[in-house]
Amino acid sequence: MKQVLLRKRNMLLLLIPLGILLTGWTKANARVAEEVFAAGIYKVLSQGMSMLTGWIPFSLMELIIIAGPVAVLVLTVRQIVQSVAAQRITLIVTMLQNLLCLAAVIYFGYVLLCGVNYHRYPVAYHLGLTVEKSTVDELAGLYTELADKATELRAQLTTEDEKGIYVLPYSEQQLGKEAKKAYREFAKEYPVFGGLYPAPKHVFFSRLMSWTEITGVFTPWTMEANVNIDISPYSIGSTMCHELAHLRGFMREDEANYISYRACMSSDSLDLQYSGTMLALIHTGNALYRQDAELYFEIYQAHISAKVSGDLIANNEYWDQFEKTVVGDTTVGEIADKVNDAYLKANDQTDGTKSYGRVVDLLLAEYKQRKN
Repeated sequence: MKQVLLRKRNMLLLLIPLGILLTGWTKANARVAEEVFAAGIYKVLSQGMSMLTGWIPFSLMELIIIAGPVAVLVLTVRQIVQSVAAQRITLIVTMLQNLLCLAAVIYFGYVLLCGVNYHRYPVAYHLGLTVEKSTVDELAGLYTELADKATELRAQLTTEDEKGIYVLPYSEQQLGKEAKKAYREFAKEYPVFGGLYPAPKHVFFSRLMSWTEITGVFTPWTMEANVNIDISPYSIGSTMCHELAHLRGFMREDEANYISYRACMSSDSLDLQYSGTMLALIHTGNALYRQDAELYFEIYQAHISAKVSGDLIANNEYWDQFEKTVVGDTTVGEIADKVNDAYLKANDQTDGTKSYGRVVDLLLAEYKQRKN
């Protein structure tokens, strides 16, 4: 019996070098990452898993984050107490082996259900876009177009709070259904986005999530698109579509943002269109501001309505309240940002969190394609 258990542990531990080899193989061969894994193994596994976890009405990830560490701590303490009582150091060794095996399974699951997808073909390939350098004038043209679109859409949205700030006209559950419908429409033109989409999961402790400045999380081990629903109402829809993009195997953050925008614009829901437009507007505006602040303010004042401006200001005020120190001069959000930055760089997004801004390159590629 002991020999059988030992062999099983050794087999599980082999998942660590196997995961490393798999990462290296797909990193060196994008075709394998795309055709064998993203469009093959990953798609089958993700569809099956999301069907199972999609029936659970709450975020399984959130439950694991809360209960998992407690369970591990309790079991670890229990094992140590039993080892001391029995005066058998082998029990502690066995416990450490089991923890290492658990880590191996978690690591390999991440590689298979997420990591290899970082090395697939870029989304520009699937959408027929050519990403190239752009001029400031082109950037300004894109920002003007998005500002006009946001103003146009906002004028048609009538649900507001007492301060005149946009609020959702229906529940987040209904918005999630609209996000799924948007992807079905998007997939008609681009089949790579076809397939089953589970409903985005609402994080119960969304307020706590905001302290880390995180709006959504994709968890490969449960195939869930987890969304912070405490954030500004206009950004919830695009966040849902962003996390659903990860479920389809597009893991790069800049690509998920762009896919979210395109999916939102494929929807017949004006609320989802507004959310996607605001996502694109903010990223483009930030890029233009860095290049030419004077031109940015000129376009902002001439093309963005008071309603859109009010929504943007309310969003800034929302995030300002979480600027609290936790250790010295470091905020919780800054710590989370550093962790996220390290994660992105570890997955070949060498610009770290700056890769979020590269969504503008994709927006510009589409903009120039339409203009030509």
